[in-house]
This record gives sequence, structure tokens and C-alpha cells, in this order.
Amino acid sequence: MDQHMLEKIALNVIQGRLEADDEGFDEGLEGKPAVTELVKQAIRDGVDPKSIVLEALTGSMEVVGEKFERGEYLIPDMLASAECVGVAMDLLSPHLLRAGVETKGKFVIGTVQGDLHDIGKNIVSIMLKGAGYEVIDLGADVPTDQIVRAVKEHQAPYLGLSALLTTTMRVMKDVIDKLKEEGIRDNVKVLIGGAPTSKEFADQIGADAHCKDAFEATDLLKAMAH
Repeated sequence: MDQHMLEKIALNVIQGRLEADDEGFDEGLEGKPAVTELVKQAIRDGVDPKSIVLEALTGSMEVVGEKFERGEYLIPDMLASAECVGVAMDLLSPHLLRAGVETKGKFVIGTVQGDLHDIGKNIVSIMLKGAGYEVIDLGADVPTDQIVRAVKEHQAPYLGLSALLTTTMRVMKDVIDKLKEEGIRDNVKVLIGGAPTSKEFADQIGADAHCKDAFEATDLLKAMAH
């Protein structure tokens, strides 16, 4: 029974269906329970919240990522699925805490000052939540001081910086310099991402890693944790 429920949740994440009224990619799904209703039902039925995350959410986002890479899905499709995972995680969070599922650590994320793009960052945030991190999302166009303050305040071991413009990606270096100035650079792993950034640029500004997308970000974090 549990397995069937997990498969239904996963299918609806892949279809990007948040609520019963939503249409999916395939015909005939409208009116049937979607991610919100199914996750609530699963919680009521006593399905293990951890297995919902690992089997229904994380697995289905990997499928979405593959579809995106093959060109079957566009960014709005990926965002619809990511939003389903975000809502599911919000519903599951209190149950995960009660079940004693440790978070994998705090992850502060934001788009640097001067840059208003946040689609990529939002996808990364949701993927990280789904992977078990406690995400502190500062939004877009975030001043350097505010980013550094958040890292200090939350004692976060991870920081993600995003930029989509060649003019704003330079601000990432300011953030890293400011972390050094405050004496906390060695306490935090800095991951950067966004269209104009590259591994070379990450090395140049002294970041710990460059992620080409949300999937690479979660893989890199797994590697860093070992």
C-alpha cells in the first residue's frame, strides 16, 4: 500500500500537479488527487515521512532533471515539479522533525546584489530541501553584508551564491572577501552557480565549487559530506 502511494506521489511530481484541479502532461489526470492531497493522505495513513522524501520526492526530481536534460521538459515544467516538492517538504517538515530525521546542515542561498534572477536559485533551494538540508533562502538582489550576516547568524556550513549576469557575478568575489574579513571563510563551503559562471571562475574567486545546475549541487554536497 505504502509503495503504491509513494509511486502516485512521484508520478504527480513528475507531472507537475500540485492540486487536484491541475492538469498534468498526460490526459485524464485533472480532478484526481495531486501532490498536496496525496502527501496529506500519506501522512494520515502513517507512511514513513522519510521514505516519502527519499522515494517519492528525490527520485522523481531526478527523473525531471533527466527529462530537462533531454529537452523533453522546459524550465516552466521543471519549476512546476520543483514547486510540488517544495510544498510537499513544507507539509512533511514537522513530521520529519518528530521522526528525528536530522537535517544535513544549514544552507544559506541567495542571488547576489544587483541581480534579480531567481528561477535557478529557487530550483536549487527546493532540491536541497528535498535532499534534507535546512535552506535559508535570502531571495534575489541580496546585499553582500546581508549574506555574510546570515552565514554568521545561522552558523551555516554551506553558502550558495547565484548570478545570471556577467556584471553581477563579480559580486561573488566581494562576498568571499567579506567572509575572509570577518574571519569566517574557513567555516563555510561556498558553492556558486548561474549561466555566466564556470569552474575556472570559481577557482579564480576562491569559491569551493561551481555547480552547473541543482542536480550537480546536491551531488557535490554529498561528496563534501564524506
